[in-house]
Amino acid sequence: MLRSEGAKPSLEKLVNEGKPMDVIPAIDLLEGRCVRLYQGDYDQSQVFSENPVEVAKAWEAQGAQWLHLVDLDGAKTGQPVNLETIAAVVDALEIPVQVGGGLRDRTRVTQLLNLGVRRGILGTVAIENPDLVQELCQEFPDQIVVGIDAREGRVATRGWLETSEILAVDLAKRMVTAGAAAIIYTDIQRDGTLQGPNIPMLREMAEAITIPVIASGGVSSITDLLNLLALEEIGVTGVIVGKALYTEDIALPEALRAVGPGRWQDVPPDLGSSALA
Repeated sequence: MLRSEGAKPSLEKLVNEGKPMDVIPAIDLLEGRCVRLYQGDYDQSQVFSENPVEVAKAWEAQGAQWLHLVDLDGAKTGQPVNLETIAAVVDALEIPVQVGGGLRDRTRVTQLLNLGVRRGILGTVAIENPDLVQELCQEFPDQIVVGIDAREGRVATRGWLETSEILAVDLAKRMVTAGAAAIIYTDIQRDGTLQGPNIPMLREMAEAITIPVIASGGVSSITDLLNLLALEEIGVTGVIVGKALYTEDIALPEALRAVGPGRWQDVPPDLGSSALA
C-alpha cells in the first residue's frame, strides 16, 4: 500500500535555494542511434548521430552535470533494448546518468542500476503498478524518478502510444506518496517542436507537489530557460534539453551560464563605472 499523505516532506526541505538549475542534455536511443522524435511520433524521427557515446562525451566536455538517456525501443516494447549502448555511455562518463524506457519490473530496474546508472525513470508502471513504484523507491532511495508524459494534461503510457484518463497532476501527487525522488514532466505536444515549455502546466504541477519537478519538452532558446527560472522557487529544479541542442538553437555552455552555476542573475554587477557606484 502507498504511504499516507502525512508522510510527505515539506517543500522548504526539498527546494534548494540558490542552487543552480540543472540543464540536462538528452539522448534518445532508437536502434542504437541518437535521434529525436517529433511529438513522440516514432514515424517522425530524425537521426542526429550514429555514435551516442561520442555525443554523451561531448555534452560532458561542455559542462553538463547530468545526462538524460531514453531507450525509445524499450519504451515501445516494454523492456530495455539498448542496454549495451547505455552501459557504454555510463562507462565513458564521469557525470551521473538517468535512464528511462521500458522499466516496468524490478528485474529491469535492478539490471539498469547495476550498470552504474544513477537514477531509473519509471513511467508506465506508475499507472499500472504503483505499489511496485513504492517498493522500488524504498529499495533504491533517491534513485527512482517518475516520468510523467502528458497530452492535454492526461498521462500517456507505453512509449506515448496510449493516452489514459488520468490527470498528470493527480499521478504526480500519488508518486510523491510513493516516495519518488523527483518528477520529470514532459508535454508531448511540445516535445521536439521547439515551441517552448508548457509553463502553466509546470507551475500547476510544481505547486501541487512537494518534490522537485524537472521540465521537459519544447525548450527552444535561452529565453525559455530564463522563463523557467520563475518556477525555480516553487520546485522546478531542472530542465531537460534535447532537439534545441542538436539544432544548435541553444549552446550548452551558454545555457549553463544563463541558469546554471554562476548564472547571470547571481553574479554581482560591476558598478565601477556606473552612476550608482
